[in-house]
Amino acid sequence: MNSWVRILLHVALLFPVLVHSAVRQYKFDVVMKNTTRLCSSKPIVTVNGKFPGPTLYAREDDTILVEVVNHVNYNLSIHWHGIRQLRTGWADGPAYITQCPIQTGQSYVYNFTITGQRGTLLWHAHILWLRSTVHGAVVILPKRGVPYPFPKPDDEVVVVLGEWWKSDTEDVINEALKSGLAPNVSDAHTINGHPGPISNCPSQGGFTLPVENGKTYMLRLINAALNEELFFKIAGHELTVVEVDATYVKPFKTDTILIAPGQTTNVLVSADQKSGKYMVAASPFMDAPITVDNLTATATLHYSGTLANTGTILTIPPPQNATPIANNFIDSLRSLNSKKYPALVPQTIDHNLFFTVGLGINPCPTCKAGNGSRAVAAINNVTFVMPTTALLQAHFFNISGVFTTDFPGNPPHVFNYTGTPPSNLQTTNGTKVFRLAYNSTVQLILQDTGILAPENHPIHLHGFNFFAIGRGLGNYNPKTDPRNFNLVDPVERNTIGVPAGGWVAIRFRADNPGVWFMHCHLEIHTTWGLKMAFLVDNGKGPNQSLLPPPSDYPKC
Repeated sequence: MNSWVRILLHVALLFPVLVHSAVRQYKFDVVMKNTTRLCSSKPIVTVNGKFPGPTLYAREDDTILVEVVNHVNYNLSIHWHGIRQLRTGWADGPAYITQCPIQTGQSYVYNFTITGQRGTLLWHAHILWLRSTVHGAVVILPKRGVPYPFPKPDDEVVVVLGEWWKSDTEDVINEALKSGLAPNVSDAHTINGHPGPISNCPSQGGFTLPVENGKTYMLRLINAALNEELFFKIAGHELTVVEVDATYVKPFKTDTILIAPGQTTNVLVSADQKSGKYMVAASPFMDAPITVDNLTATATLHYSGTLANTGTILTIPPPQNATPIANNFIDSLRSLNSKKYPALVPQTIDHNLFFTVGLGINPCPTCKAGNGSRAVAAINNVTFVMPTTALLQAHFFNISGVFTTDFPGNPPHVFNYTGTPPSNLQTTNGTKVFRLAYNSTVQLILQDTGILAPENHPIHLHGFNFFAIGRGLGNYNPKTDPRNFNLVDPVERNTIGVPAGGWVAIRFRADNPGVWFMHCHLEIHTTWGLKMAFLVDNGKGPNQSLLPPPSDYPKC
């Protein structure tokens, strides 16, 4: 296979104008790397020894081949977050959903075509908590000769936001699961892998973004943090938002971005201030009584010609609970909805679903710290149990006993979701999926519950983009709230924040056959069971069926 790939790649590079799409080949060696942050060192799992990992570059319509070779002691899989994976669910990556993980010493080639997408996405490990260090950017350029629908920047820079623990992250989550309690929060946030100087480690440097007066830069922002939504701002500079989750939006100016784990945002920033050094800040957003890592990560926007010993112009991050700033940003997002990039919002609905998302408490006799109980999470009161055979494999090969198709379309118990919780906080366990006919349309209300605590849940749907047609606080009202839905130019995303003590409404068309994971992108909630899957049947047309699995598909 490699020889023809190389020939195609060679032709595409020699004759880029003649070849409309290319085959791009990458090799990801998953290796341990001793890494120092916060004045202490630990071995971390990386791709090619890099943290963050390498950026994957492509153009719309390109085919991507990524050979992932696992040299570490963890089983591992990689998810290409936001890539539609039309008919190629085998390459989506979530362990035990679309594939069994790549075992130590084994390899797997992720083979997929980027169809009808351009912009910034991300890749990350999709098993255990390994994505804390196993992640990187996916940059999809428009087709050759197709301009951006906004002024072309002079340069582009990938900016990956993350979290750092001094401890091994697998120890952090294992200790939490053993105790039944919440895990320790991270020790720092990072900007392109660096926290910047902090009080107990002032000597460590931060990321520097060099700029020239009069030039405009596009920052491709990615939140690769495990558990925290982040504010992002640059001292003295306005940011023009032009894209989120690899979909163009109506441009708007702001000084503060809100970005949840799994989300991406492209912003234009003009180097139009007087020469100097300007602080770049990433700080947490949490408007619920939940403990977070309250350290701000810092980097520097550095104008050329500015002396190294020049003082940095500072910015004050928003308060941690700055809900109005968060809402103002979210409410400003609208699809570009141009002739070339229309917002194809489903106007009629085949499935009207209502999912509660939140926490619960289940018995755990061995959880001494939790007094015989453990915190869990659920959708419609179902705490998802991971199978040992991949769901997609079970579906394609008709293997019985792996999952059931009775995931509830509505909460099994109706209660005041954002008010007084029910007396029984237990959830049910199950490996359940919700079945959809090919090309059917779905409206899904995601309702936060106040059980244990109301909390913002960034929900990610694999295999699809969806339109965020409405949101509100309190309990969703099916009679009055739909009157305010935006069915014209709602923002199109793959990851959406369900507000603490509130709800969001999304719509999508099930035009991608396969099994598609939907889960909270706060890693602790995914670990606790806030996840489910949609099974989309094949259509009747020639390109409406799931392709067969590749020959190197990992064995369980």
